[in-house]
Amino acid sequence: MTESIPSTPALRPAATVILIKDHQKKIEVYLLKRNTKSGFMGGLYVFPGGVVDQEDHDPKLLADHVDIDVREVQQQLGQGSDDEDAAAFGIAAIRETLEEAGVFFAKNRETINTDFNEMNQYRLQQDQTPGWFNEKVIEKNFILKISSLAPWSHWITPMLMKKRFDTRFYIALMPEGQECEVDNKETTHGIWLPPMEALELNLAGKIPLSPPTVVTLTQLLKYGDVNSLKDYIKTAVFGAPIAPRLVLSKNGPVILEPWDPMCGTDEDVDTDHFSDKVLPPGKDFSRIWCDKGLWKPVSI
Repeated sequence: MTESIPSTPALRPAATVILIKDHQKKIEVYLLKRNTKSGFMGGLYVFPGGVVDQEDHDPKLLADHVDIDVREVQQQLGQGSDDEDAAAFGIAAIRETLEEAGVFFAKNRETINTDFNEMNQYRLQQDQTPGWFNEKVIEKNFILKISSLAPWSHWITPMLMKKRFDTRFYIALMPEGQECEVDNKETTHGIWLPPMEALELNLAGKIPLSPPTVVTLTQLLKYGDVNSLKDYIKTAVFGAPIAPRLVLSKNGPVILEPWDPMCGTDEDVDTDHFSDKVLPPGKDFSRIWCDKGLWKPVSI
């Protein structure tokens, strides 16, 4: 009998927001610990984000409740099959950041001082129905601030993973007057950290990071302060999708980034001496190894 080959999971569209703030003239990033019961990256620290729902394509929201014309959204947010598709990614990013971190990129059409307390409390309720976000935005006449988001990177989950996502990573400054608060459902802990400290704590096993988070935090190290980062994101684009390759081994899985010389091959990776090849935070890398649950950059 011929052995069946497992099918590759379909890619699901998703959006993530890299929340940053200026703390004593240094960049800090907000990280959330995913619930250990989660079926994807459970127990790891990530940026707020999640799947793009059908409700994120709501024409009513796109037409009347975003702060830039939907025909211009491609210029602001970048990739999408069309303007409305790109806008849906932006709406999902804003919705998920509210749901998971309690931060709402919005304003009220009718008042200057917007109170988000009701939205923040409602997102914590256990009995939410699909579309609750849209209903509340329309009811309270909120305008979603898509203009607050800037493109950062575009990730494609490696094949062989049980769940796969086509994810747009956006970067945004923490809105003034708001504070982060986990939902204690999908996320159980949140923390602001400078990128270098987060990378150090990952290697120490105290703040275990997901692989894309390790890559992103390493990229952020090149910016000395928020002002230099602001200058970059004024003209930022997604660039080519980052589609790593997952390699399974007896010593733990390895992810090869597209710039790794072996990423485009089907060759095995020798992991026998990876414990001697772990790189310190800040070093460029092209492969990341899962060592007993901790993802560690390693040299070639």
